[in-house]
This record gives sequence, C-alpha cells and structure tokens, in this order.
Amino acid sequence: MADTTVGDGDAIRTFPFPAGLSVGGVGMQVGPMGVGRTWHADAPLERVHRIDFHTVLLFTGGPVRHMVDFAEYEATAGDVLWIRPGQVHRFSKTSEYRGTVLTMQPGFLPRATVEATGLYRYDLPPLLHPDEARSAGLRAALEHLQREYEDTETLPPSLHTSVLRHCLTAFLLRLAHLAASSAEAAGRQADTTFTLFREAVERDFATNHSVSAYADALGYSRRTLVRAVRAATGQTPKGFIDRRVVLEAKRLLAHTELPIGRVGAAVGFPDPANFSKFFHQHTDMTPAAFRAELR
Repeated sequence: MADTTVGDGDAIRTFPFPAGLSVGGVGMQVGPMGVGRTWHADAPLERVHRIDFHTVLLFTGGPVRHMVDFAEYEATAGDVLWIRPGQVHRFSKTSEYRGTVLTMQPGFLPRATVEATGLYRYDLPPLLHPDEARSAGLRAALEHLQREYEDTETLPPSLHTSVLRHCLTAFLLRLAHLAASSAEAAGRQADTTFTLFREAVERDFATNHSVSAYADALGYSRRTLVRAVRAATGQTPKGFIDRRVVLEAKRLLAHTELPIGRVGAAVGFPDPANFSKFFHQHTDMTPAAFRAELR
C-alpha cells in the first residue's frame, strides 16, 4: 500500500487513495465488495473516517446502512452509493456488503470529463435508486470496466490506462445522468441563483454566516435569495448556512483532537459559549457529548 499522509491533531485525518493495491498502479480500482477491505491499517472501515478519493458502491444485496457526513442511508439491491472526496463516512458492522466497489483517484480523469460527470457535485445525495433499465446499463458499464481493469496482458500499459479512462468515463456519464435526472437534482442545477449561493456558502461558511452579506455579494435582494433557496431546498438561506456550519463542526469534533473552543473558531465562532449554544440548538447535544458519542 502506498504511503499515507494523515493530519496531526489540528486537521482532519485524510486517508489517500491506496495506489499500491491497484492493478498496474493505475489511479482506479474495481472489484467485489468483501470482508477486510480497508484504505489504510489505521482506518478500520467501521470507524468514522475520511478519504481523498471517489468511491462508488453498486449493491447486489441488502439492506445495508451506511453513514455519510453524519446522515444514515439504507441501500438495497440495485442501489448505488457515491461517496466523494472529503466526505466523512463509516461502514456498518452489522450489514453485509455485496456487490461491486469502484474507487478512483482525483486526477485520473481529464478536467473536461470531471466537469461533464459532476464529480464534485456535493449538493447531490449520495444514495441513488436507478430503475431497472438504468441499473442494467450501470451494471453492464461497470462489468466492462472491470474486465478491462483486470486484463493487463492484451495492451501495453499506456494503452491499458487510456482504455480504462474511456470505460470509466462511460460509466460515470451514466451515473451522472442518473444523479441529475431526479426532479430535485435537476431543479437545483437549473437554479442559477441557488447554485451561486451554494458555491459561495461552501467557500465562505467558516467566516460568513450572514444571509444579507451573501445576498449583497451575489448582487441579489434578500427576498430573491430566500425564494431561490426555498424553492431548491425547502430551507431558508439561514438554515442552509447553519446546516453547512454544523456539518463542518461535526467533522472536526469527530475526526480531530482540536479543543472544542478551536473547533468553534474554525467554523466562525470565536466565543466558545456561543459555539456550544449554536451547536446544541441544531443537534440537541453539546459539542462534548457529540464527540464522546463517536469515540
């Protein structure tokens, strides 16, 4: 397995793509789900952890319960779970994972493909429920990719890698179409106002919690922003910002040794008491209790 780079107590521990386990050292892997899979010896799958690569699980059995960014998802046969780089997740000890797992290192595909396939659309739900026709197309594309991945004899290494990129692109285009075809996803993608707001929040949530400040920066009235965010998410802009702040606070509490006061400062609350009050209002738990529950 490749050397790992993990943060110290002041940063979230991130486990890199295990390139040493790839056939031919390419930037992707595909194979059956199985007992004992891990990214690194220090990252047992049943514990909360974070990875810096894409993981797609296509299930042939279930139900399986899987936590992604502190939300529990239940998958069954035919479902697809797409976990993106940086998302905190945890495998279930009590679920039997059956199906095929694909992992992909950022940078393995060219930028145009990354944009076309929406690889970093963090606003889309991780769990997808394809109908039978789309499920069959995904399975066929993934089976083809797996055959090419395992065939290291037919082509020289450079051509083998090129073929893998093309096959992977075909699979991801199908997956991206599935993700974007739901009414909710399509609505979010089409709403330029919400898209710009979402991107601004993702960039600035640690320092800016003000709806009016986001509206001013984006050139919208507060009323226009409220309408757009509510139409796309059912939430108010303030609720959307707060959820993002809470998510980051949970990540830091669960996966770092930062003192609680520094966690609060990292998400825009220099006063520890204000951070504790905010966190309790949104989770019904104190930051200390939340951290203790995951340890």
